[in-house]
Amino acid sequence: MAGSNRAERLAPAKINLFLHVTHKRPNGYHELESLVVFARDPAASDTLAVAPDAQLALDIDGPFGDGLAAEPDNLVLRAARLLAADRPLGARLSLRKNLPLASGIGGGSADAAAALRLLNQFWQLGHDDDALARLGLALGADLPVCLLGQPAQMRGMGEILLPLANSLGPLPPAWLVLVNPGVALPTREVFAALNGATSPADPLPRCPGSAADLAILLRQRRNDLEAPARFLAPAIDPVLAALKAQSGCLLARLSGSGATCFGLFAEARLAEHAARGLGRAQPGWWVAATAI
Repeated sequence: MAGSNRAERLAPAKINLFLHVTHKRPNGYHELESLVVFARDPAASDTLAVAPDAQLALDIDGPFGDGLAAEPDNLVLRAARLLAADRPLGARLSLRKNLPLASGIGGGSADAAAALRLLNQFWQLGHDDDALARLGLALGADLPVCLLGQPAQMRGMGEILLPLANSLGPLPPAWLVLVNPGVALPTREVFAALNGATSPADPLPRCPGSAADLAILLRQRRNDLEAPARFLAPAIDPVLAALKAQSGCLLARLSGSGATCFGLFAEARLAEHAARGLGRAQPGWWVAATAI
């Protein structure tokens, strides 16, 4: 039986602080080693709401809503249909799309994860976290970690998760400035441009003691997708250069398959100052500052 009240959930940006492509399977899928964190600021999150309705429906608005049509293959609707499992369950979903599309920060996966959690509660289905993660993996490799929603080391095709709080310990306070130059970059194209190159897994050996220490550990690792992404989208280069030039930026790197980049900062005031300056200097860029 469905619930009777409207409910809402944030779908935060997912950021890959490093990403090693460790293996390509014969079926063409890639295995990864990645440190994943999530934005805490609503400006760096989509918002999904659910309300009663006889049918399953999706409304989309927000700054990037026009680019995301409510089509049958939309990830939010796919998640809802997967969860309903052919039962006649209805709900009206409302997605406010604040995150740029095809941008390497897991927006679609975060939206689908929010849909699974919201509708599991709204329809009173009683699935536990493991069951939701198994369902989510059918929708994409980022679904399990987006369902987890906390810093984690991610392995395999995204199904192996080691929450930092349970293994190494919580990350120190740190802030990110996220910047996208307005370029959509399909993940499939970036992996194709990688041309099968792989590198060894190199998980964090310890929990960093500060944001500066985190930057040191990240500089010892990389994002294997950054080079092919920059080849496909040269607009990434000025974004990285602008982030590196900001006062207090400890590290600038591409997130995931891009084209969103991040700058790592030790203090909120430095991140917010950098975000304001970049937004004024480049009004065509999407810029957001957030804690992790």
